[in-house]
Amino acid sequence: MSTQTADSFEWTELDRRAVDTARLLAADAVQRVGNGHPGTAMSLAPAAYTLFQKVMRHDPADPEWAGRDRFVLSPGHTSLTLYTQLYLAGYELELDDLKAFRTHGSKTPGHPEYGHTAGVETTTGPLGQGVANAVGMAMAARYERGLFDPEAAEGESPFDHTIWAIVSDGDLQEGVSAEASSLAGHQKLGNLVFLYDDNHISIEGDTATAFSEDVLGRYEAYGWDVRRIEPQEDGDVDVRALYAALRAAQAETERPSIIAMRTIIAWPAPNARNTEASHGSALGEDEVAATKRLLGFDPERTFEVADEVLAHSRGALDRGAEARTAWDKRIAVWRGDNPERAVTFDRVSKGELPEGWEDALPVFEPGKAVATRAASGKVLQSLGAVVPELWGGSADLAGSNNTTIDKTSSFLPKGNPLPEADPYGRTIHFGIREFSMAAEMNGIALHGNTRIYGGTFLVFSDYMRNAVRMSALMQLPVTYVWTHDSIGLGEDGPTHQPVEHLAALRAIPGLNVVRPADANETATVWAEILRRHTTDPAPHGLALTRQGVPTYEPNPDAARGGYVLKDSSTEVPDVVIVATGSEVQLAVAAREALEAEGVGTRVVSMPSVEWFEEQPREYRERVLPPSVKARVAVEAGIGLTWHRFVGDAGRIVSLEHFGASADAKTLFAEFGFTAENVVAAARESLAASRG
Repeated sequence: MSTQTADSFEWTELDRRAVDTARLLAADAVQRVGNGHPGTAMSLAPAAYTLFQKVMRHDPADPEWAGRDRFVLSPGHTSLTLYTQLYLAGYELELDDLKAFRTHGSKTPGHPEYGHTAGVETTTGPLGQGVANAVGMAMAARYERGLFDPEAAEGESPFDHTIWAIVSDGDLQEGVSAEASSLAGHQKLGNLVFLYDDNHISIEGDTATAFSEDVLGRYEAYGWDVRRIEPQEDGDVDVRALYAALRAAQAETERPSIIAMRTIIAWPAPNARNTEASHGSALGEDEVAATKRLLGFDPERTFEVADEVLAHSRGALDRGAEARTAWDKRIAVWRGDNPERAVTFDRVSKGELPEGWEDALPVFEPGKAVATRAASGKVLQSLGAVVPELWGGSADLAGSNNTTIDKTSSFLPKGNPLPEADPYGRTIHFGIREFSMAAEMNGIALHGNTRIYGGTFLVFSDYMRNAVRMSALMQLPVTYVWTHDSIGLGEDGPTHQPVEHLAALRAIPGLNVVRPADANETATVWAEILRRHTTDPAPHGLALTRQGVPTYEPNPDAARGGYVLKDSSTEVPDVVIVATGSEVQLAVAAREALEAEGVGTRVVSMPSVEWFEEQPREYRERVLPPSVKARVAVEAGIGLTWHRFVGDAGRIVSLEHFGASADAKTLFAEFGFTAENVVAAARESLAASRG
């Protein structure tokens, strides 16, 4: 928000007092609740205050302002670093919220939670992922600029802003941060600045126990701009040097930047400073009191905030309003110069899709065998032509995942030698970095104003799992395109054949797993995912086949998660067969055999258990009549999902062991995924239901 230069940087007694207030608020909050992480919040207070009060463009009165900078606190355990600054700057937090730290229902949970506390841009806690979130935000900012203002000179667009992140030793030890940082350097994300809290302390003590690499040397090798600032003689942060480094990093637009800042954890607590105990435990009443005396505060008072300090720090509201007014003028000029883009910007900002977008969806010829991964690729290419905010790619498997939305346009920086390179390109090359891809997708979704997808093989969802969980925890509209969804991928063998993955992913609350049966279902479910982006945001995981599967007539009820694909010849079916994905064809073939024997058989395709369970009870019971106890579920994975659907008399045709290396046809026959076996399971269920 400030336009100060390093030479004109002002640091007053009130600034110093505000920083000390933040330190002691952190100590008091942890002491009050009896648990938490005070040390890092105390030592980071000068840096966080400098960012929020002197550097970042933000408006505490409008935390969702599109023109704001973004801030990521990757070491989420030091949540008080963020909460104290949000309070001081005038976001919705007040002193009582800090007093309620880590208590049920408070606005100040143990780790920052997106959507729960105004000013929190992402949920952090699992270390390393905040790093990748910030990289994703920087990617999204560049793509957004390309959508709406690509011709503007650097720094002259209202869509130009900076992504700031505080990162820790713990973040940089996690492999996901290395994946993301490597990509950021490759992408030359000059709108990204990391402040590395180099405090040498982790839970087990000095980081010399496990971490001795040259961090800045590593980042320089990644292609980053690297800087280091040393502490003052007394050990505290040199805020003038910090400010100069932050501004210099912000001015570096050709590379991402990292600033290593040596800090003393729990500074200036006289006995707790530089100890591992201060990382994750309350300091103790005596130590808190001693720290207050050292800083000139009353040791008998808790949560002390002087009126003049709060009035000074809440000047951020005035500076935010000024920054917002200036931005509003710039965006107004842009609107006048770009009326068509302005219409698109307004539509995208509201989360709306372009009029007539559904007309672009392909319809596939019934009877023809098409792999659902191939159908998904055709859907993406068709939608890409009419939904410019839709973009994405793959973890180096685009040819297999069919995730290339535009072969002529790759999201790559200026200077990349590839002919399709475009800093605003449609197709992202995440590289062989599945975990960071997922966490970066979360950052892209959090940034807003685009729609993101990313692909890999379903078996590698294991690599991504914690980031997928974070997608669900934050209810972010990201789409995972997981192909090669069963033993049907064939000769690559058990290392690549998912068995437990569908059930394990369905176990994540808030994640919708979608496994379409054919090409037309694939188009229908993609359309439903796009509709839900704004009305019912949640992550979706598409599980798609490598092998061709028969195409059926399109049915819009596929968007309801489960529907009657083939009905019984009898008014009430004798048996219901539920199947997903490539196994639906087995259910259809089994129905033909059973019907020929006079057994009324209904086939239910259930591409999404989660969508189906959202439906009204009346609809669910119409599809799966409670009176019909003979039921069979068919899925080429473990059967954990299906017990609640088939009941005591039901049978499940599943795979309860790993696969093998052979062609798909051989494996399906070898492991019992045949129409004959489904018929046999139906007969068993019929017998049990009549018991």
